[in-house]
Amino acid sequence: MKPQKHNYITLAFMAAGLLSTASMSWAAQVPAGTQLAEKQELVRNNGNEPATLDPHRVESDVEGNIIRDIFEGLVSVNQDGSIAPRLADKWEQKDNTVWTFHLRPGITWSDGTAITAHDVVWSWQRLVDPKTSSPYASYPGSMHIVNAEEIASGKKSPDTLGVKALDDNTLQVTLTQPNAVFLSMLDHYVMVPVDPVLVKRFGDKWTQPQHIVTSGAYTPTEWVVNERIVAKRNPKYWDNEHTVINKVTYLPINSEASDVNRYKAGEIDIVYTLPINQFTQLKKTLGSEVNVAPQLATAYYQFNTTKAPFNDPRVRLALNMGLDKDIIAEKVLGQGQRAAWLVSQPEIGGVTLKNPDYASWPREKRIAEAKKLLAEAGFGENHPLSFNLLYNTSESLQRLAIAASSMWKKNLGVEAKLQNQEWKTMLDAMHTGSYDVVRYAWIADYDDASSFLNNFRTGDSQNTTKYSNADFDQALTEASKATDVAKRRDYYQKAEDILAKDVPAIPVYHYVRTHLMKPWVGGFTPDKLGFYFTKDMYIIKH
Repeated sequence: MKPQKHNYITLAFMAAGLLSTASMSWAAQVPAGTQLAEKQELVRNNGNEPATLDPHRVESDVEGNIIRDIFEGLVSVNQDGSIAPRLADKWEQKDNTVWTFHLRPGITWSDGTAITAHDVVWSWQRLVDPKTSSPYASYPGSMHIVNAEEIASGKKSPDTLGVKALDDNTLQVTLTQPNAVFLSMLDHYVMVPVDPVLVKRFGDKWTQPQHIVTSGAYTPTEWVVNERIVAKRNPKYWDNEHTVINKVTYLPINSEASDVNRYKAGEIDIVYTLPINQFTQLKKTLGSEVNVAPQLATAYYQFNTTKAPFNDPRVRLALNMGLDKDIIAEKVLGQGQRAAWLVSQPEIGGVTLKNPDYASWPREKRIAEAKKLLAEAGFGENHPLSFNLLYNTSESLQRLAIAASSMWKKNLGVEAKLQNQEWKTMLDAMHTGSYDVVRYAWIADYDDASSFLNNFRTGDSQNTTKYSNADFDQALTEASKATDVAKRRDYYQKAEDILAKDVPAIPVYHYVRTHLMKPWVGGFTPDKLGFYFTKDMYIIKH
């Protein structure tokens, strides 16, 4: 989101303990003299059919892209990392452990009923409640909200969560310890409030267009499964006066080729991602319509560490060493991706992390060591390792899987049998442990290494590898306490070093985000996490 340059909330205000704003606009910034189209409607492909639009039951950008358009949290993070007010217009803190947020006067749901601090309390209690089965149930615990971890593990009741409404417009959050990235972590789509009345009345059907009420710039009006979701401008939105686009349509096209073809036919304004095998040609023919931006995201192949032989770290490390990652990044993908040896990122949250030593070894040395590790684990020419490699349906991911399986076969004599499933089916397989090795990726929830590393903590709701290492957990605990950036970096490095030895997941490449965008779409500014907001955009006369 493009920031107002004169309205930054700086770290100096945070250190002083008081952050307050008057009237701010953080939406579409239309340059003076721009002629807008009479019809302000946008069609964007979203890559897949969302599993749900319930913020407490989602776990990917497929859902997050839409939820960020239709709901809002207390704050958001600007492009430069500064914190912007959203549903809360000011806040203060004491000792960096007690945070008090003041909601904007008069904010309402899309049906005109008041949004209150009680709604936020109920929503966060629902998120951590084991009965909700949220993939992000562990997230408030990672934020160090009092009792969040114990509630998510079933040891305490949701009403003990360290959040309370002091009155209808004032929310108080208590942490177990200072958390340097607490405000950044608040800007996550699972932390948005939902309407308790609606959820209680309609149960699992509360997100259907005929029932849903929203707090963001748009409200869904139509949902045809596997075809489209349509959302229209919410006139009750607190910042509606700065919204320009009146209607947005999200398409669930998972075929990148079909996505591009429909774009060329004029049916789509923004393509979700570009096919690997068409990228060079599209850059030549469409030029400035091709948008490439760095993204805090890592793709990896993760293991079911409870299942033999992947309960043996030697096997996992061997497969990590047996991939030619530079070839994957530069030749198979070739859009600007970088080979990955870290689960998080080389540069993130103001720190720089080092790759493991074996990342710089000559290729021949890595492969020789990988063969040695497999032999120690009982695998070789007479007893080759064989497993199923699962990925979600996509031409690019199929191309990647073919390349990886070929490298393992050529380098190590390993047989990886390819399997593909639709997105929602694959997520179910991951959470039930019904896989050997699965291709997955993680987009940072906030600009800090812990956003990636927390997924491998013992018992974390996103830890579908079921990996557990007490030293790793302790490193993350110490990092979260560290107030000094250098110390936090040291703990993150220790955590990455442990993962480099244990390899619950093989980092394959660090992302770039690629799009096609019509020249008449203005205000398209993806953030570091890859999100872009319809309320920031506008259609130029054409």
